[in-house]
Amino acid sequence: MTETKPTRSRCRGRLFPEYTISPEELARRKAEKDARGKKARSYFDQICPQLIDKYYNWFITIEPNSGNYFIDRDIEVAEEKAHQKYPSGWLVTFRLNETGVCDRI
Repeated sequence: MTETKPTRSRCRGRLFPEYTISPEELARRKAEKDARGKKARSYFDQICPQLIDKYYNWFITIEPNSGNYFIDRDIEVAEEKAHQKYPSGWLVTFRLNETGVCDRI
């Protein structure tokens, strides 16, 4: 009798130690993410005062490396516009209001 293994997607964690990410790699990824967020936030802080009156509560998606941004009333449309120009880019979305927060938890 031949034993077959079930096909599963790659999972990470204690059950699959070969897929576990090292603490150093996790720290590196977090630092990169934080740096992108800070860079995008600085662009947002510069752009927001110019746009907030005309586009209040619209969404703005920023590509942090170039500073290019895309705005729309609908978050999905704003993100789609950005993904069309930067298909593999890291994008950050804010809301054009006093805080930049998109939603409540």
